[in-house]
Amino acid sequence: MALTMADYRTSEKSWWCPGCGDFGVLAALQKALVELQIEPEKAAVVSGIGCSGKIGNYINSYNLHVTHGRALAAAQGLKLANRELTVIAAGGDGDGFAIGMGHYMHALRRNVDITYIVMDNMIYGLTKGQTSPTSEPGFKTKSTPAGNVEKSVNQLQLAIASGCGFVAAGFSANQKQLVEIIKRAILHPGFSLVSTYSPCVTFNRVNTFDFFKQHLVNLDEDPTYDRHDRFAAMKKLMETEELVTGIIYEDPASVPYEDRVAGYRKEGIVNQDWTMDPAVWEQLVSQYR
Repeated sequence: MALTMADYRTSEKSWWCPGCGDFGVLAALQKALVELQIEPEKAAVVSGIGCSGKIGNYINSYNLHVTHGRALAAAQGLKLANRELTVIAAGGDGDGFAIGMGHYMHALRRNVDITYIVMDNMIYGLTKGQTSPTSEPGFKTKSTPAGNVEKSVNQLQLAIASGCGFVAAGFSANQKQLVEIIKRAILHPGFSLVSTYSPCVTFNRVNTFDFFKQHLVNLDEDPTYDRHDRFAAMKKLMETEELVTGIIYEDPASVPYEDRVAGYRKEGIVNQDWTMDPAVWEQLVSQYR
């Protein structure tokens, strides 16, 4: 029987604020999994701390809620242990690009076959409105009442510069495009980044749904754009200050980490037979007697 959206829903009531952009990301992820017909027991969502970290609770799949900034570390380990799983890491701009930045940079270059969905609202929402790594200079919050004096992180340019083979950006209000992006990201062999503009309707009154509708450049509407051109992708991101949606860069020759490690089996580690010959065991133990 074909999967439906009901198969990926849970009974847990959401505590996101009404109108939160994360609802759109949740719906798009559920729809992408359904359209790809990935069984719930074959999917796992690993999330960090923040409003976005609750997304795994609302998806009927394996769910691992980890400590702040560690979603990528746990997700990579999960995938390497069980290659049969479709692993989705999820988090916000604070979780991913502040305390999690070290994991982010190395995950980009390592290229383990997982998908990372970032819900970027350009503010710390869970702690009630402080400047985040993606907040613009001059942005006034409770932590920067005189205006943010720091430059914002250019996470998309960082991804391309670090060797990521699939870099995309979405908008939680554009469901049709976001679903297709997530599907392509899941199917891509290697690490996939889907950075999604997901407005916080409670604490960010600047980067609103209307703001993104007015400023985002949809790459799907440009027939001349070549998503396989790494240099063109960087140029476009610098020209638009990363306010784009669509697949920004895709490496058609991407080979995931798992396929580059000598002797790494196609069968997940958890499904392999680790029974040891008693004679070999005795030989090993005898060395310590």
